[in-house]
Amino acid sequence: MHLKALLALGFSVALLCETVAAEEAYKFLNEIPIGGEGGWDYVTVDATARRLYLSHATKVVVVDLTKNAVTGEIGDTPGVHGLIVVLDLERGFSSNGKESKVSVVDLKTLRTISKIDTGANPDALVYEPRHGEVYVFNHSGNSATVINAKTAGVVNTIALGGNPEFAAADSAAERIYCNVEDKSEVAVIDTAKHEVVARWSLAPGTEPTGMAFDATHHRLFVGCHNKLMAMLDTETGKVVATVPIGAGVDGCAFDGTTQLAFASCGDGTTTIAKEETPQKLTTIQTLKTERGARTIALDPQTHRIYLPTAQFHPPPSPAPSVSPGRPMIVPNTLKLLVYGQAESAKP
Repeated sequence: MHLKALLALGFSVALLCETVAAEEAYKFLNEIPIGGEGGWDYVTVDATARRLYLSHATKVVVVDLTKNAVTGEIGDTPGVHGLIVVLDLERGFSSNGKESKVSVVDLKTLRTISKIDTGANPDALVYEPRHGEVYVFNHSGNSATVINAKTAGVVNTIALGGNPEFAAADSAAERIYCNVEDKSEVAVIDTAKHEVVARWSLAPGTEPTGMAFDATHHRLFVGCHNKLMAMLDTETGKVVATVPIGAGVDGCAFDGTTQLAFASCGDGTTTIAKEETPQKLTTIQTLKTERGARTIALDPQTHRIYLPTAQFHPPPSPAPSVSPGRPMIVPNTLKLLVYGQAESAKP
């Protein structure tokens, strides 16, 4: 065979192998039944304790990641959106949207220690370890409530000028980054001053929800409802790259070991992109999940991802002038879908 033909064949084979490897980056591993009734929102992994916390209607379900089974629950959290863990205090903080309060939870007993008033409809939460503070983002209240994690007292309330969604803490820079959904921007909070010091446009992205952070390379990953995941430079505030994603994004995650960013979407897809360089983001897989699997948590020890979803009743035929509402969930069908790197899926 001619040398050029051999080189071309070798290149084609290498390209094919690379494509196959990319397509099989993540595989379905198993599912963990949760059951019960009502909706869900954020899911949080505590890799140290080998636990997962899933917000579920009026409670937080606790899953043992070693046993892949439900082992407890945190009750009395009406309309809970999420729970975060403060390891050194062995406490959890949950955002109870329907009562506009945060529950302070003893993670050893799963009992509520106290409740703290917030703004209207507390949603996402993040912990900022440098100052020992929990930031609670009040979606309807257009604000952030800052709580001293140790004393469980409110330190400050920060006006955000719009509907906050997810956020990320950058302790080295003393900053909190928060998506403001109706403004299509990221609000930058100075954690020493407790005030917004910058606002970064997400254009061409709009209506941001999920967010993840690469502290090493100073990059934010933001899932936007116009089917884009944007990568921002937190030193300049500029969007440096975007990749297309599915519809109905509500969660993002980033794995610092593999340099993979994830955007989970309600249409039943999770986009997996690789941060090739701090200026280049490349899609390596569109993972088929299930309808409704819009939120995500990453286990940094195993690199597995967990996505909650359920079965849905067929929607009723709406009147021509009525917008369809959220689909009704079939009781006792809530579950966690578990996906892992392709080698983890091998028997």
